[in-house]
Amino acid sequence: MGNDVDYRLVLASASPARRALLSAAGIEAEVMVSGVDESVVAAGDAYELSLALARMKARAVAAELPADPGILVLGCDSVLAFEGEIFGKPANAEEAAKRWQVMRGRSGVLHTGHHVTGLVSGRQAEAVGTTVVHFADITDEEIAAYVATDEPLNVAGSFTIDGRGGAFIDRIEGDPGNVIGLSLPLLRKLLIEMGVSITQLWRA
Repeated sequence: MGNDVDYRLVLASASPARRALLSAAGIEAEVMVSGVDESVVAAGDAYELSLALARMKARAVAAELPADPGILVLGCDSVLAFEGEIFGKPANAEEAAKRWQVMRGRSGVLHTGHHVTGLVSGRQAEAVGTTVVHFADITDEEIAAYVATDEPLNVAGSFTIDGRGGAFIDRIEGDPGNVIGLSLPLLRKLLIEMGVSITQLWRA
């Protein structure tokens, strides 16, 4: 798979959690924030919205980069589908608290869109990772304390599983990395579609 090319990954996301996932898997991604205005994107459901945002982020960053055949741009975006509603990042602490009051003791579906673009090859591959999240039936006091940490204000669905919020998730069905923001097994499959092995992105 493309052994004559020195590949490097550019992550079109400001998420430290996504970068940490890649780093733990042996991939030191360069980070370029897309600056995309997520509010202008409309989609019928969380699945389509996550993919549309991932695609938009990757393409926006790709347009700013030089034509290097080794550069692959990865865009990701996570959105929670909860009982017919779409939960991205909460607007403020009040909204985060209200979400938790309705989510506790119930479950939602976290969709993370992934889009990979090759700058020179023109190849593109995309897919959505889906994970079911079962929320613990936490108290009002726990909700208030959690929101006060600001952690849920910066993430889709107002929760994490790799931080303080992990104590409030009873279980998940699917890839935990997908909930954190990036599914490594899914990324591997997308890279194969691009003619690249994920091992070619491992740092020496």
